Amino acid sequence: MMLNRRTFSAALAAGMATTLLAGADKARAQTGSKVRNVILVHGAYADGSCWSEVIGVLQKAGFNTTAVQHPLTTLEAGVEATRRAIALQDGPTILVAHSFAGMIITEAGVDSKVTSLVYVAARAPDAGEDYTALAKTFAAPPASAGLVWSGGYGKLGEEAFLRDFAGDLPSEKARILYAVQAPISDKLFSGKTTQAAWRSKPSWYAVSTEDRTINPDLERFMAKRMNAKTIEVKASHLSLISHPHEIANLIEAAARHVG
Repeated sequence: MMLNRRTFSAALAAGMATTLLAGADKARAQTGSKVRNVILVHGAYADGSCWSEVIGVLQKAGFNTTAVQHPLTTLEAGVEATRRAIALQDGPTILVAHSFAGMIITEAGVDSKVTSLVYVAARAPDAGEDYTALAKTFAAPPASAGLVWSGGYGKLGEEAFLRDFAGDLPSEKARILYAVQAPISDKLFSGKTTQAAWRSKPSWYAVSTEDRTINPDLERFMAKRMNAKTIEVKASHLSLISHPHEIANLIEAAARHVG
């Protein structure tokens, strides 16, 4: 069949488009993910660097990762910092929280860019719920007795931090984390969420079975209530440091979720 210049150009353009689409399909197949942006939010007694091990795994897998640095002063301040991070993302985004930050992503996660939520040994209150009252319906975890207050700010004492917060980390690593722990304001735990993003967004949860900071049965209760896809990790409260690959795998599962 003879091709004139017009039909040749059309065929060439179609061929190039097919090649480009095939390349995009191959890239998607290699990554296995629809969502590439991940925002990680730290909990109490820590800062964004607590996610370093998980970040390394996610970056190798091709994710665009952002660790929020929020001041641990009020829930509202944490939500504001997280919303700023969401606004800077170029598309669909996964929100991930450790510990107290579960309250932050529960509130901020209603943003239209957020596709799913991942909770790592994290609080997951309902809208308007008194989390402290909910926690009191379960046995008190040992770490709560180790909180020391001074001048309106609190930190975990050394024994509580090493034994009840970072109990499965090498002592050298745990002592470094203790030295750099971020103090919390006495107003931090008084905030209440006004929205519960997990009621409308698919959620994942990593329960720490050896947790001495949040009761593992409370974690299981919250995970079940939100109908989260749940894993259990034999870890202290700091599973994101002691088991970064398991946590990164859970985040990748959330990234692959469609619908």
